[in-house]
Amino acid sequence: MLRVDAIKVYYGDMQALAGVTFCVEENQVVSIVGANAAGKTTIMCSISGLVPVKSGAILFEERSIDKLRPHHIVDLGIVHIPEGREIFAHMTVLENLEMGAHVGRSRKDWRKHIEEIFHLFPILKGRAKQTAGTLSGGEQQMLAIGRGLMAKPSLLMLDEPSLGLAPLAVQNIFDIIQTIHQNGITLLLVEQNVSNALSISTRAYVLENGVIVNQGRGEDLLKDDHMRKAYLGM
Repeated sequence: MLRVDAIKVYYGDMQALAGVTFCVEENQVVSIVGANAAGKTTIMCSISGLVPVKSGAILFEERSIDKLRPHHIVDLGIVHIPEGREIFAHMTVLENLEMGAHVGRSRKDWRKHIEEIFHLFPILKGRAKQTAGTLSGGEQQMLAIGRGLMAKPSLLMLDEPSLGLAPLAVQNIFDIIQTIHQNGITLLLVEQNVSNALSISTRAYVLENGVIVNQGRGEDLLKDDHMRKAYLGM
């Protein structure tokens, strides 16, 4: 479904990604894990067209997308849930969800899609008229994911969905991610909570200083000695 082929990305003179290559097959959950400043968010932003790629290629369903504008990439079916949620804090929950439907592939049936989101996140239905900025952190993350799902993605990219959440909310978010996958959506996940990310991943890649240094099945990386010492505190 998605192939990232030897991409290099710079911020000014600073290289953020140094020839990163990986792929995401349809119906997989693929995680990219690593420490802060490893380049994980830059990968997401490169795929979604927010950060230019200096060299290499990004292909989605065999089509080159690394020169496309972000809204064209969304139209193709790639939706990016950014780090920090980035909801519209002064708008209601319902208005936030409606904003997610301003895409050609989802605009026609947006009312039906909202009911689907309320079925997945019942707590949001009860808060439909509430200002989004007054929600808890976990509820705001649900809203951000719900807004992304309103665009009917083929590939949903989640950047640090557990960031800043209480332990109970973290587990809830990972349960939701698994449900989304079971509903037939392919997922690309960037996450510092390495244990939870690997436990739900079909395949995972370890990023250090802009370079992929390890890869494999999520369950295998959970048993890897280096991973256990460096990222799992074991």
